[in-house]
Amino acid sequence: MSRRVRYTVQPKGTGWDVTKGGEAVSHHRTKEVAVEIGRRLAKAEDLGQLIIKKQNGRIQEERTYGADPFPPRG
Repeated sequence: MSRRVRYTVQPKGTGWDVTKGGEAVSHHRTKEVAVEIGRRLAKAEDLGQLIIKKQNGRIQEERTYGADPFPPRG
C-alpha cells in the first residue's frame, strides 16, 4: 500500500521553507506563498499530506489529499 508523501511548511531564518522528507524544496518570504506552493505539491501526489507549522515550530494544521487508504468505518 502506498504511503502519503509529506510536505511541511516551516519557519526558516527570515522566511518559510517547504520541505519533503527533511530536504528543502523551496524557500519563500511569506508563509502564505509557502502554504500555496506546499498545497500544490501535495495535491499533485496520489496520496499527499501538507503539515503547516507556526512560527514557534508547533503544528498548526494538517491537510491530506487523495484517496484515504484507511477510511473510517460506518
